[in-house]
Amino acid sequence: MPKVLPTASRRSFIFILVWTLFWTLMVLVAIQDFQRNEHSPELWKPILWEGSSALVATAMVLLQLRFSRSHDHLLGSPLRWFAREALWLPLWWLVFTPFAFGIRHAVYALVGDTYRHDPWPQLFLYESMKISIFVGLFTAVRFGIKSYQALVEAQLRAQQAIALQQQAQLQRLAQQMQPHFLFNSLNTISSLMHEDVEKADATLMQLAGVLRTTLSLGEAIEAPLQAELDIARGYAGVMAERFAGRVEIAWRIDETLLAQPLPVMSLQPLLENVFRHTVEKRRGMTHIEVSAQRELGKLVLRVDDDGRLDEGSGDSSTKGCGISLANLRARLAALHGPRASLSLAARDGGGVRAELRLPCAS
Repeated sequence: MPKVLPTASRRSFIFILVWTLFWTLMVLVAIQDFQRNEHSPELWKPILWEGSSALVATAMVLLQLRFSRSHDHLLGSPLRWFAREALWLPLWWLVFTPFAFGIRHAVYALVGDTYRHDPWPQLFLYESMKISIFVGLFTAVRFGIKSYQALVEAQLRAQQAIALQQQAQLQRLAQQMQPHFLFNSLNTISSLMHEDVEKADATLMQLAGVLRTTLSLGEAIEAPLQAELDIARGYAGVMAERFAGRVEIAWRIDETLLAQPLPVMSLQPLLENVFRHTVEKRRGMTHIEVSAQRELGKLVLRVDDDGRLDEGSGDSSTKGCGISLANLRARLAALHGPRASLSLAARDGGGVRAELRLPCAS
C-alpha cells in the first residue's frame, strides 16, 4: 500500500510537541543541576536561564523555518542545501546571546538582583560555539526529515502515476471491446437481413438492450457479475437468432456471486469465442454451459462447449484466442497480476473449456 504522509497540521503538531519536550527536559536538567550545586530554593533562576534560551531559540527557529522553505528544491544537492542553511549561523551568533542574556538581566533587575556571567567577549565566543553545535544538530535533523518526506512523496507520486497510467490503459482496453463486440453483432444482423427481416429486427432490438446495459456502465473498469450476465445473455440471444436450431445454452450461476466485480465485458468474449470457433464451423447442435462459482476464495467463470480446439493454432492455452481474448488477458493482468488467469483447454470426453479465475471480493 502507498505510504500516507501526515498532513501539514499534524506535522506542525508533532514538531511543537517534540520542541516543547526538548526544552522541558533542558529546564528539568538545569533545575537538578542548580539544586545540586547551589542548594538554593530560588528555582526561578534555572527556569529563567533555560526559558530565555528557549524563547529566543524558538523565535529564531520559526524565522529560519519560514524563510528557508524556498531551499527545499536543493535537497537533492545536500552540499548546496547545507550551504544555504549555514548562512543563518551569523544571525544566530548576533541575536541569540544579546537577547537571551538581555532577558535574564531584565528579570534579575526587576527582582532587585544582578545577573553575573563571564565578560562579554568570552561569553560571546562560548555561546556562539554552543549555538553552532545546536543549530548544526537541528539542521541535520531537519535535513533527514525533509529528505525522507521528499523520498516518500516521490514514491507516492510515482505510485499515483502508475495507477493513473494503469487506469488509462484499462479504460482504453475496455473501450476497444465495445466497438469489437458491436462490429461482430452488426455483422450477424446484416446476414440475417438477407434471410429473415423480422428476425433481424428482433435481433436488433436484443442488441439495443445489450448496448443499453453496456452504456450504463459508462467508463467503469469493472462491473458486477449481474451486469456481465445481462450483456452475455443479450449477446447469446442475438447469436441464437442467427444460428437458430444449432445452439443450446445452459446457465448455472451461483446467485451469491452476482455482486462480485470483474472486468467489464469479460464474459461476452468467452461466449463469442465459442460461436466463432465452434458454432460457425459446425452444422450440428452445439451445447454450451455457462457457470459461475466460488472456489478457494476465487470467482471461477467457465464457458464449456462440446466442440474442439482449432487444429494447428498453437498450444491449448492460446488456441482460438483472438482480439477479444487477448484484450481480456491484458485487462486481467493489469487489474490482478498473477492472481487472475484466463485459459482455454480441451475437456475430458470432448469439447473446450474457457476458464476465467480472479480474486473474489470479501
